[in-house]
Amino acid sequence: MSRRFTGWHMLGAMLGMFGLVIGVNVIMAHYAITTFGGTVVDNSYVASQHYNRWLAEARAQDALGWGIAATQDDARRVEIEANTPGGPLDGTVDAVASHPRGRAPERTLAFVRVGEGRYRSTAPLPLGRWRLHVQLRSGGRSARFEAQVG
Repeated sequence: MSRRFTGWHMLGAMLGMFGLVIGVNVIMAHYAITTFGGTVVDNSYVASQHYNRWLAEARAQDALGWGIAATQDDARRVEIEANTPGGPLDGTVDAVASHPRGRAPERTLAFVRVGEGRYRSTAPLPLGRWRLHVQLRSGGRSARFEAQVG
């Protein structure tokens, strides 16, 4: 026995199709709003006026040859190893840890020297992935790096 396709069947198919499309759009809009961490720069025109200076600073930093390696110890404290072409770098380290998706507030980290070119944060970071904005200073020179831990 064959059933007829009626107007009620068509109504059900249309409501089901549009309901699915609207439901997916609502879910995607929710994720787009809740996972966006914010802007990269507040004013792109003003940022573009500093672009050449930033490039010159990056070339000067590259000429220094400094580098870092960032890890976490068992207590979740950040460890930075800073090197120059001539060996370990002795100076000061400052860092700000930010959550990649902006879900947690930024944290300023203080570091203590624990060896030749090695520094450890005084406070641990919560579990999860963190982006570090590290600034090294030594002998009147400075360099900035980004690293990830977690």
